[in-house]
Amino acid sequence: MQQDILINWSPQETRVAVVENGAVQELHLERPMERGLVGNVYLGKVARVLPGMQSAFIDIGLERAAFLHVADVWQRQPDGEAPMFARKGELLVPIEKQVFEGQALMVQVIKDPMGTKGARLSTQISIAGRLLVFLPQDDHIGVSQKIPVAERDALRGRLQVLVGTKESGGGGGFILRTNGEDSTDAELAEDIAYLRKTWVRTKEASLRLPPMSLLHQDLDLLQRVLRDLVSEQTQTIRIDSTEQFHRLRAFGQEFMPAAAGKLQHYKGERPIFDLYSIDEDIARALGRRVDLKSGGYLIVDQTEALTTVDVNTGGFVGARNFDDTIFKTNLEAAQAIARQLRLRNLGGIVIVDFIDMVRPNHQEAVLAEFRKQLARDRVKTTAGGFSQLGLVEMTRKRTRESLAHVLCEPCPACQGRGALKTARSVAYDILREILREARQFHPREFRVVAAPPVVELLLDEESAHLAGLSDFIGKPISLQAESAMGQEQYDIVLL
Repeated sequence: MQQDILINWSPQETRVAVVENGAVQELHLERPMERGLVGNVYLGKVARVLPGMQSAFIDIGLERAAFLHVADVWQRQPDGEAPMFARKGELLVPIEKQVFEGQALMVQVIKDPMGTKGARLSTQISIAGRLLVFLPQDDHIGVSQKIPVAERDALRGRLQVLVGTKESGGGGGFILRTNGEDSTDAELAEDIAYLRKTWVRTKEASLRLPPMSLLHQDLDLLQRVLRDLVSEQTQTIRIDSTEQFHRLRAFGQEFMPAAAGKLQHYKGERPIFDLYSIDEDIARALGRRVDLKSGGYLIVDQTEALTTVDVNTGGFVGARNFDDTIFKTNLEAAQAIARQLRLRNLGGIVIVDFIDMVRPNHQEAVLAEFRKQLARDRVKTTAGGFSQLGLVEMTRKRTRESLAHVLCEPCPACQGRGALKTARSVAYDILREILREARQFHPREFRVVAAPPVVELLLDEESAHLAGLSDFIGKPISLQAESAMGQEQYDIVLL
């Protein structure tokens, strides 16, 4: 699999596209005014403790207070053994005995604010480096689960020796990242020193800065490209800004020389995203319908609680029989759904409604293909089997807003419902409202200000009802069309 990374930079927005075999698989966006918070460390102030929910709200200086659950509180056992988290359903120490209102508490953001929800926090601090993740409150030495099992013990032993022989700092645990599998001892030692220095600076800041201060900020998107997105499959990293190319190359040569060697400055006349029609892919990713090459299509609906994906055959009738048609459509859909989850950055619970298949072997093949495609995702996913209703339930870890939430906002006309009341429904609402007002007030005249389609309907098809209401209340009713109003908007003015 060949992978290319394209970076489109402008002062107001950075866009990164991960392209595999000519198709866009992931899109990352960052705006200086809306930069994500995951990984940031704050000195928070406990605003409220809720024993009934075993959680607390922490003020870290944002518009909404952040949320800390007891399962994310790093606890030390009474006998002085190694610290650990409270497992679900097994509370070691209730939250009200660990934090109190007004307390200053060092916390790290593990989920960005989403919709009406504030950021989610943890008191376990982890600082990511190029090759390692540093856990300053723990002594655990671990290895990424993505590294083959056969190699983990040897790598863990190497890391244990390096951590034990470091003279500077001391203490803390480390987890070897996937891209550190083939690193040398010198590279690992450099990363250990860098991470410990970063932690020392963070601790010093917590002692001199007031609560609700930012103590440590994660790398920006350009730097995270080299740290998190580059893999062995990455052929090139092309960026269209001269200034940012030199900045990123300097950063890469210091911390990630292998990744920096893949950097290229794109000087073409065409916009860099035009190379793979990425803007067109973005536009399609914001729509509900995703067309498949076979003629079938997907319908993707995103709600606050979950995302549903419905698979339809559409105009695909090319197979020899109906069962084969359904099977081939579902196989293609399995690939397309996995790609759409990555491209749209859909997280949480996902329900997939594949077309019903009669043969068990077809179900097994589709499920195997779906899991195979999901395995390529750098974000953690879990997929169950087919339920009794023929649905596949899965989850995808959500740490930031989806593409639609980043680029779009609810429609002001329908308030995000996706549908408007008909002009006739609004006209009847107006008639009822006039009757209600007439029982409370006695003006000289009622004037209705509404959208042109509603006024036109009241003057034409509903004119008899309007005249009848005027006679019933004994007051004249005048109409005024206002083109700036939405179809559901209206005002009734008492003159």
